Amino acid sequence: MITQIYQKYPELKTIIAQLTRIAGVRVLLVGGAVRDILLGETALKDLDLEVYGLTVAQLETELRKFGTVILVGQAFGVLRLAHLNVDWSLPRSDSVGRKPIVQVDPNLNFHAAFRRRDLTINAMGVDLATGELIDLYGGQQDLKHKILRAVDPELFGEDPLRFFRVMSLMGRFEFQPDLVLNNLCKTMDLTKISRERIEQEFQKLFLKSQRPSLGIRWLQTIGRLEEILPELYNTVGVPQNIKWHPEGDVFEHTMQALDAVIYDLAGDSNNNLQSLEITNINSVNKNNFIDNFVSSAELRVLLCWAAICHDLGKAVTTKLIDGLYRSFGHEVAGVELSKKLLKRITEQKDLLKIVPKLVLYHMRPGQYVTQKVRASTYKKLALQLAPDASLLLLAQLAWADRAGRNGDGSQIPLKTVDQEILDFMARARELEIISKPELPVLTGQDLLALNLATAGPELGKLLARAYDIQITQGITDKAVLLQKLAK
Repeated sequence: MITQIYQKYPELKTIIAQLTRIAGVRVLLVGGAVRDILLGETALKDLDLEVYGLTVAQLETELRKFGTVILVGQAFGVLRLAHLNVDWSLPRSDSVGRKPIVQVDPNLNFHAAFRRRDLTINAMGVDLATGELIDLYGGQQDLKHKILRAVDPELFGEDPLRFFRVMSLMGRFEFQPDLVLNNLCKTMDLTKISRERIEQEFQKLFLKSQRPSLGIRWLQTIGRLEEILPELYNTVGVPQNIKWHPEGDVFEHTMQALDAVIYDLAGDSNNNLQSLEITNINSVNKNNFIDNFVSSAELRVLLCWAAICHDLGKAVTTKLIDGLYRSFGHEVAGVELSKKLLKRITEQKDLLKIVPKLVLYHMRPGQYVTQKVRASTYKKLALQLAPDASLLLLAQLAWADRAGRNGDGSQIPLKTVDQEILDFMARARELEIISKPELPVLTGQDLLALNLATAGPELGKLLARAYDIQITQGITDKAVLLQKLAK
């Protein structure tokens, strides 16, 4: 294990050797990195090292021999070398209470130091001089049996953010909380957690999970979904037409669609949009079809929220008509519901603007193909989505919607890409509007130069009319379009 660490951070070996020459000093790798190494993960970053036997001042003196030292958290005794992405800290204990007193103690024993950690799988350490694994709370066995268990139930409940960490870890590792942890989480007071911190944990769930639905399903299992995401909770038990949705109610469909987003973006199947080269995150970003979303991580979070929100409207529109469940207008009803849900979680204006727009139009790809709409209809949709989204992004959500219909269970959907979505993408690509709308032939300068309009609302109306004529009649010649506009 330590060989793997020193291969990535070769300078650490020298620093550790220097520190451990001092009598009584031990340096442990602690926290999530130990867990990840034991799980076989190779991407190591944000290492946390705990130094026993030195005061903060002594540790700082020793580290300065290797470069500039930055004080990250004086109260917690956390230091960092400016050129090395590693946190150095001293063991500490936290008193019980809503405002715990943090006490740094270089001579604290391992039992007391590890007791303050949240889960057993995060409460292990590795001595970086000897390679010894220090596991005092059974973390390695819990990893083996895929169990999430609190190190100390009393201390666990003092930090309510740990509730959401359980949620994100469930999706990431597909582990299950034990009965004690579930009971703790059922009653934890979550009202003091800031919206920003909650949003961060949802982002971790979406970015690090292969099956993020597991974390959301857990919220429902322990009775907290209604409190945290009430609009989604209202989809539980809402029936659907079994012909189109053999998977069950709207909540089950939504969870499968959420997992399908990750399945598609991960590119793990020969049947998904990624592998068919219809979409590629890197090229999408270069095309800049979503001006304010510049990384695949942000795009992934966006699509996950869109999947969660896309059918919220069914909770208020579903009716039994002629023996069949129908949800006419659910996409329209879902717009305000998605805004309401997102405002509870985030202040990001881009998410609040783009997700409701995708919800409103998520039915269009399939409808356009079955109804064989004209090219101008595709072009108008591309314009309606711009500049925030594109037909490409809409197709990704539509694919997740179609893939999330697995009647055999709640596993990751393995359904092949729906031919209608492929046809929609092919048509958008043929019309050269897959990533952005068709550029207008006429500009404001053209109209002003010919004295066809004056600057202001009149110009805007005339430009909109010119663009409508352009895409409706397929005009690409400026002179022809001016002639049409004059008529």
